[in-house]
Order: sequence, then C-alpha cells, then structure tokens
Amino acid sequence: MSDRVSEVRQDREHACRYAAAVLATAIEHAVDERGRADIAVSGGSTPRRMLELLAVVPLPWEGVHVFQVDERVAPDGDRARNANAIIAALGGLAACLHLMPVVAEDLPAATRRYAAQLPETFDVVHLGLGADGHTASLVPGDPVVKVRDRRVALTGPYQGHRRMTLTRPVLDAARLRVWLIAGADKALAVEHLLAGDPDQVAARIRSSASMVILDPEAAYR
Repeated sequence: MSDRVSEVRQDREHACRYAAAVLATAIEHAVDERGRADIAVSGGSTPRRMLELLAVVPLPWEGVHVFQVDERVAPDGDRARNANAIIAALGGLAACLHLMPVVAEDLPAATRRYAAQLPETFDVVHLGLGADGHTASLVPGDPVVKVRDRRVALTGPYQGHRRMTLTRPVLDAARLRVWLIAGADKALAVEHLLAGDPDQVAARIRSSASMVILDPEAAYR
C-alpha cells in the first residue's frame, strides 16, 4: 500500500475545484516562503477545468512560473497540444509560461534547453493517470520510463505523437504531487496506483507528499 492521500469528491467539477484549491495553497505558501512558485501542469480535458478555476483565484501571480509536465510533438495551435489550455487559462496571469519547445528542428537539443530552465525543485507538480497506468508521458514499455540521468526526455510514438516529458527524478523531487483523476475508465488504474503496484508506471512515482483527487467514477470499480 502506498502512502498517497486520496480524496474522493462528489463529482468531476468538485474534484477540479478541490485540485485548484490545493494548487492555490501550494502557490501561496511557496511565494510567501521563497518569493516564487514553480509549478508544472499536465494536459487533458479534466485539468483544463482545473486551470480555469485556478485562474480566478486571487494569487500573487507575479511570482508564479508555470512549466509543462509533458507535451505532444505537434505544431503550434494543434488541438492536441497541452499548451493550449495553459495559455488560455494562465497566459495573462503568471509571471512566465515556460512551454516545451516541441516545434524545434533539433528536438534533443531542445530538451536540453528546457531542462536548463527547470527549477531545482518544483513546488507542486500536477499529474494525471491514463487507463494504461501511464502518467506524464511515461508510458509502459517506453525506455524513457527508466531514464534517471536526464530531467527532460523525448518518448517514442504514443497515440500518434512523440512526446517531450519531465522524467521521474524531476517528478519525485517535487515538494508536492497532486493527481487529478476522473472517469470510470481510470478506476482500475487508480486501484493499482493507490496500492503502490510496482508493475504500474505511475505507481513508481514517489508516493509521499502526494495527493490523489478523484471523482466517484474513478474511485470505484
């Protein structure tokens, strides 16, 4: 059994609201303590709503730097890009959006440049969970899952795209990990995550200082 703390909210909207509140608290604490908050967020439809809710919270946005957990290698403006939701929600608020350079001609060099921008330790990292047990773009069977000597890496093709992703050492080092998971198709993967199943990619991420926020469909099989 892992030591991740799980919270089941009454529906998807309330799960998003709770996740936004947890992120807001972490941001406020970081700015109060260090004058700056470094956060990393994942993509998807559920976190899009979380970001919309976070954007209306009166935070010290001038001290907030937003990074991406992962991104599809796709052109700017492509509907598949995670950056779209981040720009729409936080583009006019945060001190800086550090978007992954997935349109660069030399992608390996671009991953190194992005890695150089990362803070030593993230204050909070938001994560999702795939039905196959992946998180970030750490996908079962991809060699990137085992990368320990790079902070940012490129994956192989997955669901039609290569990805740029933060690696496990970066996710493990964060002061707080906030998982937001919704939908019945995730319920089995959630069970394995909360059990700390070593065969699941997501469950290998550090479990301490981690909160798993669920809607009822994701919480029960």
